Amino acid sequence: MMDEFGSESDSDYTSYWRDWFISSRGNEYFCEIDEDYLTDRFNLTGLNTEVQYYQYALDLITDVFDLDCDDDMRETIEKSARHLYGLIHARYIVTTRGLAKMLDKYKKADFGKCPRVFCHSHPLLPMGQTDVANQKPVKLYCARCEDVYNPKSSRHAAIDGAYFGTSFHNIMFQVYPALLPPKTAERYVPRVYGFRVHAAAALVRWQSVRRTDMLRRLRKMEVESGFKNENGEDEEIDDEEDDDDEDLLEGEPVDLDHDVAIEGGNVNPVA
Repeated sequence: MMDEFGSESDSDYTSYWRDWFISSRGNEYFCEIDEDYLTDRFNLTGLNTEVQYYQYALDLITDVFDLDCDDDMRETIEKSARHLYGLIHARYIVTTRGLAKMLDKYKKADFGKCPRVFCHSHPLLPMGQTDVANQKPVKLYCARCEDVYNPKSSRHAAIDGAYFGTSFHNIMFQVYPALLPPKTAERYVPRVYGFRVHAAAALVRWQSVRRTDMLRRLRKMEVESGFKNENGEDEEIDDEEDDDDEDLLEGEPVDLDHDVAIEGGNVNPVA
């Protein structure tokens, strides 16, 4: 294998450690970082305080590691190298060269496809919910529905989101605006035996919560509401149960189906 690498030209040369890292299962989201970028210390500013055994880890990534150490030490340095590569990766993929490499992977749908039916398998982009390492795992962003999803594979779900950052997916579409897809106007319409389900139940639920809220306010003001229950007695409310309902629906607008109208407090279908 090393002979194969040795036969490559300098421009096509691929580092052994980086090639192993990129080809490892679970690391498909990563692209290869150029040698020139890794050896420019300006690009690595501040990372020495975030990575244990920083210099050894960098030497391992750049294939100049020659420390004679035991297996435990080697494993610790290897872990640090993977972490360091991820942190550098977050910086590299927002460069011109890094964006171009991630664009190739995006076009091939290496990051997966949107699970939403009406997005028609639109390719996804990896993103982080924070730029701080060891906080949240990587998520996948769909530019068509503008929503975020969990990776299907548990291997990918374990990747740190900081290795991609919170800005990469947005910068991608700023640099390549032609990639930005049109937003889908398709929405699922609930139907029963072919007939659209109207919003009568949702309206009744919304009215019930508002009525309960009014009863609570009138009771606090010691004003009789005049509402009677089925037995003709003054209507009582259960504060604990209705608090849960109010938390669920407070401020939620009633989205009536367009073929349903309200007349005189009743819900009637529109002819």
